[in-house]
Amino acid sequence: MPVRPITRLSRSDLADLNAFRSVERLRSFTQAAVELGITTSALSHAVRNLETRLGVRLLNRTSRTVAPTDAGITLARRLNIGFAEISEALDELNAFRERPVGRIRLNVLRDGARLVLAPLLPRFLKRYPEVQVDITIDDRMVDIVGEGFDAGIRYGGTIPEDFVAVKLGSDIKWVAVASPRYLYHHQAPAFPQDLLSHSCIQIRTGQGTVYKWEFRKEDEYYAIDVPGQVCVGDTVMGIELALADVGITYCPEKRVAQYLRSGELRVVLAEWSPVEPAMYLYYPGYRTVPQGLRELCDVLREGMLEEQQARSHEI
Repeated sequence: MPVRPITRLSRSDLADLNAFRSVERLRSFTQAAVELGITTSALSHAVRNLETRLGVRLLNRTSRTVAPTDAGITLARRLNIGFAEISEALDELNAFRERPVGRIRLNVLRDGARLVLAPLLPRFLKRYPEVQVDITIDDRMVDIVGEGFDAGIRYGGTIPEDFVAVKLGSDIKWVAVASPRYLYHHQAPAFPQDLLSHSCIQIRTGQGTVYKWEFRKEDEYYAIDVPGQVCVGDTVMGIELALADVGITYCPEKRVAQYLRSGELRVVLAEWSPVEPAMYLYYPGYRTVPQGLRELCDVLREGMLEEQQARSHEI
């Protein structure tokens, strides 16, 4: 095939090289197309055009898998360095702006999305209208750097080492709750071990394991492998099932505050409710912080502080 050596990069060359990087990193044309905001066919066409211009195959494709060739691995490694330099140069340029501009990609737990972002993100968007926020809600433990995210929001005890971690609010109280109807038909547990004779709504963690419910009272600690007919990977689903009288669920107290006030749910084993690490926003400390991320941290901490102060006044 005729080969046009790329001596000067055009806009099309840069776009196609970036498209190849996304496919190589994700090992999927479908996922890369979603990330880039184009169709799968357009992405495939762009990569084939790039291979034609370079005169070398970069990806091996089958009906089920995509894998880089040796040439593709070499090119991707060098491109990642080059595009990282470009990204840092643009971030440094943004430092000269009076207001942040750009796009932030976040990977967030469902609980983090509901408890932290949902109430406070509108304030940030209004204050910084030129910053775009791309949020992926995912309870899996992911490599935020490897998957192209700028930052993540997780519980404090699950933050990887060597990341900058920004505490968002106070530590979190976890509670076991059930509906009054369920408790009418089942004697409320007096000790954590009593849960072994109850119908519990089990929780599957982001690592794929079934979570053992934790309880603390002074120096006593229990981690109960609760029984249950149903196991969920989402706090929202667990709460909805508890509201439907299915059984006892376990979640941050703040997630069910409205149902506790209305009486639709009741806390069981209240004196055993543990207080665990707060939510944290975390990001890699070895590279330039994207424009808008520091401002987002400030807004989130500001909002959480206001909430804590309002709660203390109520008490």
